[in-house]
Amino acid sequence: MYYRRKILLSLLQVFGGILNRISLQKLLFLLSCEQTEKSFHFVPYKYGCFSFQANADLGTMVKYKLIAESDNNWVKADNADYLSALKDPDKIAIQQIKKQFGEYNQNKLVKFTYRNYPYYAINSTIAANILDFDELAKVANQKPTVTETVLFTIGYEGVSLEEYLNKLIINDIQVLCDVRKNALSMKYGFSKSQLQNACRGVGIEYVHIPEVGIESDKRQSLNTQAEYDGLFDFYKTNVLRNETEKQKEIISLIESKKRVALTCFEANIRHCHRKHLAESISLMSEFKYELKHI
Repeated sequence: MYYRRKILLSLLQVFGGILNRISLQKLLFLLSCEQTEKSFHFVPYKYGCFSFQANADLGTMVKYKLIAESDNNWVKADNADYLSALKDPDKIAIQQIKKQFGEYNQNKLVKFTYRNYPYYAINSTIAANILDFDELAKVANQKPTVTETVLFTIGYEGVSLEEYLNKLIINDIQVLCDVRKNALSMKYGFSKSQLQNACRGVGIEYVHIPEVGIESDKRQSLNTQAEYDGLFDFYKTNVLRNETEKQKEIISLIESKKRVALTCFEANIRHCHRKHLAESISLMSEFKYELKHI
């Protein structure tokens, strides 16, 4: 079993085997704030801090009958002692969370996280019903206020879905343009439907433009920069020259939405075709904006 799932089960265990969905997310977030090696990351969602990965893990454990769903609750479905299997720092942190927040109901947990971590309330649909004027102002101050028109590029290699989405949010990206030929991934959260739904949840539009991608079989066995460069020479000649209309379509998105990010897998921009796509777009006469890799 993944260690992070033992964290979830241990949290349920110390809270009597049952927690409602929102409370579990809040307690897990507060636990993550105490962890040096975080088990989960979070995004600002419609009810505050939320981990897509944790939610997916909980759903998977329902299938394995380790957890049951009851009304709006997650219920631990076995008698195993998962807490004893944790590393000492995590065991202590969970016990501390229970000690500090054991008497908090859902509303009190939500209010506590909003007040102390206002960034995670920026997309909340209920903040105005919970916070006072000054607290709402702190939340508003966490929202990006940049106005420059920029074309970004970003890779998702080596980061969680939540870390990736936070990069988009912090840079005030309005449209995520997926430029993979096939928007499939073995990494949780980055296949097309998952990524589209996650973006929608944090207020970012998702667009897939496969025509400017590279066939996956052409990316096999690339070990040196020279081999990557050879692939990209082929890409520039055989794809970019033939897909000018799709590149102009991206420019139209930039003109209307102001802050657009091209995304693919590789963290190293020199190993990804998005670099050459972005540079090709930037050389078009219609492009008069900044290009930034994040």
